[in-house]
Amino acid sequence: MNLSQPKTLQVERGRFAYREGGDPNGKPLVMIHGWPESSYCWEHVAGYLKPGLRIIAPDLRGLGDSERTEGLAHYRKAELAQDVIQMLDALGVGEFQLVGHDWGGVVAQEIALAIPDRVRRMILMNIAVINNLKGSKEVIQKVRESGSPFYWYQHFQQAKDLPEAMIPGAEETWLRYFLRSWNEGDFPEDAIQEYIRFYKIPGTPGAGANYYRAFRDDAKRWATLADHIWPMPSLFIYGNKDPVIIPEYLNHIEECFKDIRVEQVEAGHFLQEERPEEVAEHMNGFLEV
Repeated sequence: MNLSQPKTLQVERGRFAYREGGDPNGKPLVMIHGWPESSYCWEHVAGYLKPGLRIIAPDLRGLGDSERTEGLAHYRKAELAQDVIQMLDALGVGEFQLVGHDWGGVVAQEIALAIPDRVRRMILMNIAVINNLKGSKEVIQKVRESGSPFYWYQHFQQAKDLPEAMIPGAEETWLRYFLRSWNEGDFPEDAIQEYIRFYKIPGTPGAGANYYRAFRDDAKRWATLADHIWPMPSLFIYGNKDPVIIPEYLNHIEECFKDIRVEQVEAGHFLQEERPEEVAEHMNGFLEV
């Protein structure tokens, strides 16, 4: 199955884009991208997913073809989750299965926190589990010991006005660095071109940076979630060559879920584009149709 070209949906919270694919009458599968990507990141995986699924892949606020909104508060991950929930309500989606990668995995968790009765199953890919406070502490210790050479971009993104000043005109260099250096294998050129296209839309460098600038506010919320247990069956698919989401992120995650399975893929951070067939195989073994 292939995903559609972006469609536009105007709701109370704003103007958002999304892609669809699969069986229009199938079980809804909501797939949420991370940074610096868009809903296009699921294009190659979608081609290997089993029949009977209705794919809905939103563009998160500030990325893809969704609106660029000024103001840091809009990029707190609980707010991004509310954007997606309002889109799903407008599309008439009740219960659904949920997939999220990178920041999209955080947004997926925020959705599952907000409306757990509607999330049938959840798949997370190469991102922190937000209620895994013990694992996060071990990650911080490991990063400090290593000197954190791979985390420089997060400090850059958080700097006031710097991404807005330095990225425009250098979008291709900026994106190719992450998309290729964080992967073990080839990165699809069609995806790279799509991300370059939307990153040239005015306002995107600042919007992308706000995902990181909002992190301090997000972390304060997550610090209150130590006792939370995810009730829905869950799957964590891990690209084990990721230089940023290191193995320590997996420590203790079994304590955070009622039912969790972990599958490893020989891949870097963008595993859904580096190994789409293998990632889809793990999804197919877990998702309901």
